[in-house]
Amino acid sequence: MKYMKEVGGSQGRRRRDEDPMSGVANLFDVAMVFALGLMVMILLYLSLPEVLTQADMTIVKNPGQQNMEIIVKSGEKIEKLDMINQTVQTEIVGEVGRIYKTRDGGMVYVPANMTEGGE
Repeated sequence: MKYMKEVGGSQGRRRRDEDPMSGVANLFDVAMVFALGLMVMILLYLSLPEVLTQADMTIVKNPGQQNMEIIVKSGEKIEKLDMINQTVQTEIVGEVGRIYKTRDGGMVYVPANMTEGGE
């Protein structure tokens, strides 16, 4: 054993003894990577990969109920619209489109600028 040289000498030992939290610092990084991975897996499980991309999307929660909410994602901006049960008077300046209900319970949106033969 007398032929083996101690690596770092007393300088290395002193540096390790100064910061007892140095081993814990990396735990935060590991927790952040784990949390990000968990969020991605939850979004993929819920079939919502559009939340991770630039694609625009709209989610309607509890349609037709008192507590109905609409979540709109446009680019990177996500906005939550709460529906209220109040009458509001306003001026209508134009038609954006029409929504038709199908027999199987689905809905079809037709923009106002569409003609009968297509665009």
